[in-house]
Amino acid sequence: MTINPADILDSMYIPADFAADEQSVDELLTHHGAADLITATPEGVVATMLPFVYDPGMRTLRGHLARNNDQWRRPVVGEALVIVRGPDAYISPAWYPSKAEHGRVVPTWNYVTAHVYGRLAVHDDPAWVERNVRDLTGRHEAGRPQSWSVDDAPPQFIEGQLRAIVGVELLITRIEAKFKLSQNRPAADVDGVISGLISNGHEDAAQAVQRARTS
Repeated sequence: MTINPADILDSMYIPADFAADEQSVDELLTHHGAADLITATPEGVVATMLPFVYDPGMRTLRGHLARNNDQWRRPVVGEALVIVRGPDAYISPAWYPSKAEHGRVVPTWNYVTAHVYGRLAVHDDPAWVERNVRDLTGRHEAGRPQSWSVDDAPPQFIEGQLRAIVGVELLITRIEAKFKLSQNRPAADVDGVISGLISNGHEDAAQAVQRARTS
């Protein structure tokens, strides 16, 4: 059987309890870490993990690949996909008070993710790539006591680094987001999840559960 690579880029299963509102999705895309760029090509599926800058006005995700990474050279079949993730953590049924009541509980995994689809554009232009690098650096260096700037490095060194990368831009056509954060559990179980996550050192996941219950 022959499988069309484009067929694997399908819709995500999203129960109503775990659907995300537009503001939460914008927040995730604005403040995510690195994401996975996935493209279906005539030779097969290719994926690269890299950071992006989200532009909500232009509806784009902008990043760059190493020039030696030939993903940017391969023709894309159908839409490209960027998988963006937020906090995730294992959820133990031992944290649920309902375990003591009836025992009908099982482990699960909480997570925040968005599947961002669109057309992939390549920018082999030094000015575009430099702007992207500066935007990425500015975002991740912001608030640091000794923040680094592109201008801290010698100009010729930066020029050489820029020649070694190629810009990529996802022109977003649709977003499917899922925030699975114990919304389907009773309030007492949610309290137990938050306490359990904090005790296991997953404060970011606990905060995500707390935000989901108050949104």
